[in-house]
Amino acid sequence: MAVNAVATVEIGRALVRLRRSTGLPVAFGGLVEPGHPRVRISELNGTSTDSLRRLAVTSGNGLGGKAVALARPCAVTDYSSSRQITHEYDAAVAMEGLCSVVAVPVVVRRRVRGVLYGALRTPQPLGDRTLTAAVDAARDVEQALVVREEASGLLEAARAQPAQPGRGAVWEQVREAHAALRALAPRIGDPALRAELLDACGLLTEPPAPNGVQLAPRELDVLTCVAAGATNAATAERLGLRAETVKGYLRSAMRKLGTHTRGEAVAAARRAGLLP
Repeated sequence: MAVNAVATVEIGRALVRLRRSTGLPVAFGGLVEPGHPRVRISELNGTSTDSLRRLAVTSGNGLGGKAVALARPCAVTDYSSSRQITHEYDAAVAMEGLCSVVAVPVVVRRRVRGVLYGALRTPQPLGDRTLTAAVDAARDVEQALVVREEASGLLEAARAQPAQPGRGAVWEQVREAHAALRALAPRIGDPALRAELLDACGLLTEPPAPNGVQLAPRELDVLTCVAAGATNAATAERLGLRAETVKGYLRSAMRKLGTHTRGEAVAAARRAGLLP
């Protein structure tokens, strides 16, 4: 799935979460168009008209444009009469009947990538809880995009350099990429992308021997982190597990591999083609 298509899906999901967590009746949003200083509204949730669909919001104009220009959340209690914003989009906003509006930018690596809006049809202040929930929804989009972009980059790197037994700095980079891919995979909500990541992991290892040792996915995740030099605590943090859980997976992997130490387990897994 193309990067912009993925980002659009994440915007749509965030709007659902935004309405659920705030109780706001209307939410909408869109992405900054590549090469243009404007946001194109593409996702609507709870609207009763199409007045906002495909609306192009230029940076600095209106509430969303102000959020883009300042790279921070902005809100107004009565959109049509607010002196804090310009009014190029009053007609579209009025047609939808919106009054109180919050706009939160989605910022990835210091660049605004999109905007989420939440709105009421009555002119009343949006409380701190509502504003915090809107910001949280935008942060969820930011984290999802960062993970997906990191995953895509690692996937391309993995495809470009299939595994070849060897030593030295280049091979260590392959092992680091393998560990990063295994750690990222559980954080991907899209099953297809997660499967692609795990397939990329396979490109970095030797084909396993027939009837060889089989490790459960989490056992392999833990052993991959161990092979990269991570402690149990660091492995737990990377994989989102408890330290005791990591120890349990490691003990299980060692038992299957017939080994007694972490180092022996890593070496056995590499001989079996389970690790690069």
